[in-house]
Amino acid sequence: MKATETKLKGCFVLEPTIHEDERGFFFESYNHKDFCEAIGQEVNFVQDNFSFSTKGVLRGLHYQKGEYAQGKLVSVLKGRIQDVVVDLRKDSPTFAQHLSIELSEKNKKQLFVPKGFAHGFLVLSETAHLFYKCDNYYNKEAEEGIKYDDKHLMIDWQMASDHILLSERDKRWQTTLPI
Repeated sequence: MKATETKLKGCFVLEPTIHEDERGFFFESYNHKDFCEAIGQEVNFVQDNFSFSTKGVLRGLHYQKGEYAQGKLVSVLKGRIQDVVVDLRKDSPTFAQHLSIELSEKNKKQLFVPKGFAHGFLVLSETAHLFYKCDNYYNKEAEEGIKYDDKHLMIDWQMASDHILLSERDKRWQTTLPI
């Protein structure tokens, strides 16, 4: 596995070692020891989530606050997404900066999103199947979000807003960063 830290400290792109031949391919999608060694910290995942969405669905930007903050390891099993994270750690030199990366079944990349980040994704293919590990349990009362089109973030979502599908909850998020 190759781990590359992004411009946002603590956020890593992970690329597996793929063994491929005429029969297909094999790769180890997660190995606790190798993962922790690659990112330089101990992370214990306690919850796995699966998400299915159709083209144009944008989920996010979500985060859990306080003691319920979650780190995530995101991967795409089928399809293609634009994955976006926003650094909400007030003491971070990259506070309020975002990162956008394409994750797909083809590139097999994973994104490790540490605690203190908002996370969202937009489905670019006809459908997408996401699988992600969380290092803390979901708590409905701790859930927060930032509207996807926050004018301060200026995220290029690679799709016209009239083609983006949002949940009612995601439509109600505020358009300013939490301070």
